[in-house]
Amino acid sequence: MTSRAAGILLGYAVDRLLGDPARFHPVAGFGQGSQRIENLIYRDSRLRGVAHTAGLVGAVFVVGLAAERSAPRGVARTLLTATATWIVLGGRTLEREALAVHRYLDAGDLPRARTQVKRLVGRDTDSLDASEISRAVVESVAENTSDAVVAPFVWGALLGVPGLLGYRAANTLDAMVGHHNARYENFGWASARFDDLLNLPGARLAALLTLVSAPRAAGGGWRVWRRDARLHPSPNAGVIEAAFAGVMGVRLGGTNRYYGDRIEHRAVMGDGRAAQPADIPVATALARRVGIGAAACAAAIAVGLARGPIPG
Repeated sequence: MTSRAAGILLGYAVDRLLGDPARFHPVAGFGQGSQRIENLIYRDSRLRGVAHTAGLVGAVFVVGLAAERSAPRGVARTLLTATATWIVLGGRTLEREALAVHRYLDAGDLPRARTQVKRLVGRDTDSLDASEISRAVVESVAENTSDAVVAPFVWGALLGVPGLLGYRAANTLDAMVGHHNARYENFGWASARFDDLLNLPGARLAALLTLVSAPRAAGGGWRVWRRDARLHPSPNAGVIEAAFAGVMGVRLGGTNRYYGDRIEHRAVMGDGRAAQPADIPVATALARRVGIGAAACAAAIAVGLARGPIPG
């Protein structure tokens, strides 16, 4: 097994054991630094947004490349890759946050469930009922399994440490500035489009692994994916959310209300019933299986790339 493959698997194991670092998370530090830079260079301009995204993502990629090239092959490079993998993954923390919402719903504590779900979604949760909270959680688990688990594995397998760190930088910038509002419609355009591009392979691998992880319901998942994913405003979130909806037998999508009186009507995906609190642990278990499959695929890709092309 190569250092890259071993590091990816070790980093995944650490994430499953510990989740995100409780303090001094490098991603949080990157976010704070990028906010300061944004404050210095911001203009309502796509060109400024392109410079912001290219400069920050490029800098992180170069740092990752330098760190990987300077690390001796073997144990040192394995540990470097494992650390980078742990830093960029978010699967275990996502699961904990989702199950915390479920515990409040299961106890009938709707106010605390509404507060807790704000850690997962940006919509206005103050008037959501148990079913709408459950839908929000399932959608977040599906989308973030693709964005924060499968996609990092893809870029880590292909490009190693710089791929892991560069991807997470791009994804973080999209979360910060890739919004449709007065401030970021132009400035955040490059970040949003670049994140969409980077997530294209990961979202489709995540959807395929969703079908593999629920073989008895794979037919329904495939049908909903092929029919409904294209109706979602995101070219990637729709793919994984449709696959989850199909294999879980629930309906996702619908009307979302956001703070500031913004209302977004999304196409409904799936033919099943409305989501319920009991669907949350089902979704997290499915996401966990998808993560295991993605880690195995990433390790296999890394080994295959290290061996090079098969002589013809």
